[in-house]
Amino acid sequence: MSRRRKNYIEENVEITGFAAEGKAFGKINNKIVFVPYAAPGDVVDVRIIRNKSSFLEGRIERLVKSSSIRCATFCSHFGTCGGCRWQHIPYEKQLEYKQQQVIEQLKHIGQIIPEITMPIMGSAATTEYRNKLEFTFSPRGWLTTEQLRSGLSFGPAIGFHMPGQFDKVLNLEQCRLQPDVSDRIRHAVKKFAHENNISFHNLTSHEGLLRTMTVRIANSGKIMLVIQFFYEDEESMEKIQAFIFENFSEVSSVAFIVNTKLNDSFEGVNVHRIYGSEFITETMDGLQFRIGPLTFFQTNSRQALEMYRTVRDFCQLTGKETVYDLYTGTGTIANFLAPHAGSVMGIEYIAEATEHAKVNASINGITNTRFFHGDMKDVLTSDFFSVNGHPDVIVTDPPRAGMHPEVVNKLLKSEASRIIYVSCNPATQARDLKILNENYTVNKIQPIDMFPHTYHVENIALLQKRP
Repeated sequence: MSRRRKNYIEENVEITGFAAEGKAFGKINNKIVFVPYAAPGDVVDVRIIRNKSSFLEGRIERLVKSSSIRCATFCSHFGTCGGCRWQHIPYEKQLEYKQQQVIEQLKHIGQIIPEITMPIMGSAATTEYRNKLEFTFSPRGWLTTEQLRSGLSFGPAIGFHMPGQFDKVLNLEQCRLQPDVSDRIRHAVKKFAHENNISFHNLTSHEGLLRTMTVRIANSGKIMLVIQFFYEDEESMEKIQAFIFENFSEVSSVAFIVNTKLNDSFEGVNVHRIYGSEFITETMDGLQFRIGPLTFFQTNSRQALEMYRTVRDFCQLTGKETVYDLYTGTGTIANFLAPHAGSVMGIEYIAEATEHAKVNASINGITNTRFFHGDMKDVLTSDFFSVNGHPDVIVTDPPRAGMHPEVVNKLLKSEASRIIYVSCNPATQARDLKILNENYTVNKIQPIDMFPHTYHVENIALLQKRP
């Protein structure tokens, strides 16, 4: 079999729409070509970098004609870091595409046409909206071709991984996903570490001390830094924490983690030491939520509040209902609903998150929540229903993979009058709704944009029990 041709240029390719993962697409000889950073209406010369039997992948070699919807970008790293891939699309158009994505996936995957489709809820803030960002250290940052041609030399970096290249880190001059204090902290820590011979971790050879730095900013303005080390170095830790507290009054907490694994994930690691406060506090609708170094919390706080309010509205609570909150995490939704329900049962796979949920209930004076730890399909049994009360309302907010088939079947037979399905992946939500449709109708959906300038979209579905 002959090898398929690649690394060649196709000229004057018209881009006609958006596909999965935010990539735009067009056609070359009736074959789909996916092109990142293009916009519908663009005419581009495309360098083909992958040639599959049913599709092509390419990158823009030259923008021949700019689409009428294309707009100016706000970040110097656009097209390189991979973070905000839709900057070149006006925000109102981004919302249109996201709404269309939700509707099409429900229809084509789930064969679901909701009775009511609400207009997508856009984010009030389209920059500086993230309360958490993780930056990676590298002793040798990645450089673009243009930077190399300009004579720029390789040097230490702190920034984001290059898309699809875990061992390459792009040094960020500025990131508009957080307020500028995040940039100032990042640059200062990088400079201080370099000047004090504190080494940066090499992701290939696995040498060097500093691995990552996570910046968490509460809506109060208080900041927690979580710095990950490859090995224990008390002298360097003391120097870094002293420098941070001396120079940044906004920082109330510095946590250090020692991770000797070959990847940077926090799974299976513990906090080695924490300076200052053990947590920062996020406030929503009068409720306080404590956020520790390893706590999961929605990264767009303002939009998360709108999402929780929508969930509460969809629940239609009168104060008497038994509510089940599945995949409760740190109990944010459960505690948000508790003042309006008779009782709320939160179930979560991660034990530490369950303990955080209990703390959040306690500090808010909430006494009608109970939290359970375990695999959802194992916890959600007929005995559990009997002991804790059959649910009148079920809220489910699963991970991107959606719900396990056994969990879907248990919901199908639960007899709850309403199910509110919160999803960060409308495709897997559509798959699950197709099964639930046997006993429930999809009464209403509310798409929500949590991540402006990306292709990601959330969707909340209200399911009503069939008569």
